[in-house]
Amino acid sequence: MSYSKISLTLPFLLLLFLGGCSTNLPYRSDFNECKMTAQTSCSSSAIIHHEAKKKDEYYLGFVEFDDQGQVREHDQMEKVLDKFYGMAAKEEVLLITFVHGWHHNAASDDGNVKSFHNLLGRISRVESQSAQQSGRAARKVLGLYIGWRGESIEIPYVNDLTFWERKNTAENVGQMGVTGVLLKLEEIVNVKAGTGDKPKYVNSRMVVIGHSFGGAVVFTALQQVLNDRYINSKPGKTVSNDAQGFGDLVILVNPAFEAMHYATLYDISQQYCRNYYPSQLPKLAVLTSESDLATKWAFPAGRFFSTLFETHSTLTRHYCKDNRPIAMEIAEGEADRTAIGHFKPYQTHYLDVTDNKKRMKTTELETVWSGQTAGNSLDFEGSRLTHLGRTHPLNPYMNIKVDSELIGDHNDIWGEEVVSFLRDLIVISTPIKETENSSNQD
Repeated sequence: MSYSKISLTLPFLLLLFLGGCSTNLPYRSDFNECKMTAQTSCSSSAIIHHEAKKKDEYYLGFVEFDDQGQVREHDQMEKVLDKFYGMAAKEEVLLITFVHGWHHNAASDDGNVKSFHNLLGRISRVESQSAQQSGRAARKVLGLYIGWRGESIEIPYVNDLTFWERKNTAENVGQMGVTGVLLKLEEIVNVKAGTGDKPKYVNSRMVVIGHSFGGAVVFTALQQVLNDRYINSKPGKTVSNDAQGFGDLVILVNPAFEAMHYATLYDISQQYCRNYYPSQLPKLAVLTSESDLATKWAFPAGRFFSTLFETHSTLTRHYCKDNRPIAMEIAEGEADRTAIGHFKPYQTHYLDVTDNKKRMKTTELETVWSGQTAGNSLDFEGSRLTHLGRTHPLNPYMNIKVDSELIGDHNDIWGEEVVSFLRDLIVISTPIKETENSSNQD
């Protein structure tokens, strides 16, 4: 090819490439509250009020980040957080945060946005039913959708080559601004209302969900927080309490990060084969489909080349069987190249399909959960959770392998049975209590 032809071709290819780049602007530019109905989409609104005064009522806010992990519009974040803070100061809330993954964004027509709307509606209906049954006021359901540039190139098939570039961006987002936003959200649900010297105990609760690289965003943002909070090291401590986490529950679905990053959490939760109290609630749930090829095959293939010149050793660790430590070896190289959900030594549960279509009541869920034994199974609505006998059944950190019938691939995370399981896991982790938890003793 002649120089003149090359000089004409390169600009054309460059224009084609640039034309395929996704937008670098915020999707939610209207910071006023929008009342969403069947006739109103609120497509550019950062604060949405869905079906006011109905059983599936909820509020949904959006906070968006750029590729460097910085909040795109501070006014957007402040308007949403101020709205939530004002509501939590007056009434009890149930706050659900979702961080999307690869190929997704905060646009109104994005599949994750639509599915998150659906999840919030279902949680609101369950909360309304539970409140009616127990004769209490229902908690307001608040949702926060954290958006980032999950797609850098919109050209079909070409965008599949952005896996590692978007992984780096996800880690940037998690390391920079997301931790601060999540901590502010936790402050919101910890607001205590009342008058006099002793404020009223408030049953506001918080759950964080991350999918794919959104799982990497969440784990990167909270990894050190989870490490620090697991062990209560306050001065003058004389009792052993339930293990704590961030908010009330963190859920990661098909997360794309290395098992090696999870090693510290696994080790401290297994230390001395700790005996957890019946009051211990789940704090971290990792769900990974056995047929998620993106994390099962593409992830280790890419990590092979990026770790080619790193040194790895073999670690002697243990798992817990019948409250006894059983020695096992951890190959650092394998753990550094394998996504957390596919690393067998760290797997604790298996979730598969069941014919059971009956949903347990809230009180039944809480009772069944606290009464678990090693190796047992729990039937949820359409799914069965089986403990693998490698840790205490109430260990608050769960790494769950999911049957392909429930989650068919990397993005197939919104199936009826999976959403029902997530809903019930959230119900278990966000119970209503009359007073502050009293300290548990060994």
